[in-house]
Amino acid sequence: MASTAGSTGSTASSLFTPSTTWNELGVRAEAWGAERTLRWAETSFAPRLTLATGFGAEGCVIIDLVARMGLAVDIFTLDTGVLFPETYDLWKRLEERYGITIKGIRPAQTLEEQAQTYGDKLWERQPEKCCALRKVAPLGPALKGYDAWVTAIRRDQTNNRASALPIEWDAKNGLVKVNPLVRWSKDAVWAYIKEWDVPYNALHDKGYPSISCRTCTSPVKDGEDDRAGRWRGNEKTECGLHVIPLTPEAAVPAATETRA
Repeated sequence: MASTAGSTGSTASSLFTPSTTWNELGVRAEAWGAERTLRWAETSFAPRLTLATGFGAEGCVIIDLVARMGLAVDIFTLDTGVLFPETYDLWKRLEERYGITIKGIRPAQTLEEQAQTYGDKLWERQPEKCCALRKVAPLGPALKGYDAWVTAIRRDQTNNRASALPIEWDAKNGLVKVNPLVRWSKDAVWAYIKEWDVPYNALHDKGYPSISCRTCTSPVKDGEDDRAGRWRGNEKTECGLHVIPLTPEAAVPAATETRA
C-alpha cells in the first residue's frame, strides 16, 4: 500500500524511491498517457483509490476509461442538491451504461436549512460561502479513508489549474491527487467522446460548455470563455475544490452520503 507521507513513504510503484517526491514523480508522468496514469494509480493505491466526478465531459471520459480498463476505483460526486435535471439524468445513464455505482455526497444542510442559517439564495449574495458549504466542506469527508483521488481537471480550464501535474501531492487533503487528463485539450476530450460514444450531459448541446449548479450556471455566447457561464457577473471562476490553498469556512457541517 502506498504511503500518504508524500515524500518518504514506501509505495507499490517501482518508480518511486524514498528521495523522490510525489511532484517529482508527476513530472516524470508528463510522458505518460491517461491510461498509463490511471493504471499506475490503481496498482499503487487500490482499493484506497477514488474518483471524483462533476459529470463534466472530462469526468465522463475518465469513467469510460476506468470501465474499459476494468480498474477498481470507487466513484463519487458532490451532490449539492441543486444540480440540473439533465445532470441527474446523466448520473443514472452512466451507472446503467457501465454497471457502476456513483456515490452522492451531500452537505449536511439542505437548501432550506442553509437558508435558515445564512439567508435565502446565498449563492447570489456570497457565492464563495455557498460553494464552501455545499462543495468544499463535503470533499474532506468524501476523501476520508482513501490514499489517492482522481480528478478530471485540465490545465487550460483556469489559471489556477495551469500548473497541475498528472500526479501531485494534495497537501490540503493529505493524499495523492491524480489528474490523468491534465494535458488534454477540449478538442481531445470531445474526440474521445465521439469515438467511444460516451454518454454526456445534454446541456452541452445547448450552449453549456461548463456545468455545475443550476443556480450558478448559464449558457455562454459565441466567443465567450467556456467558464463565462459559471457565476456570471462575478470574478469567481472556481468552486474552490482545486484552489491552492483551500480555505473552507470554519465550523461547516459535515457531509452526508446520499443517492440521487
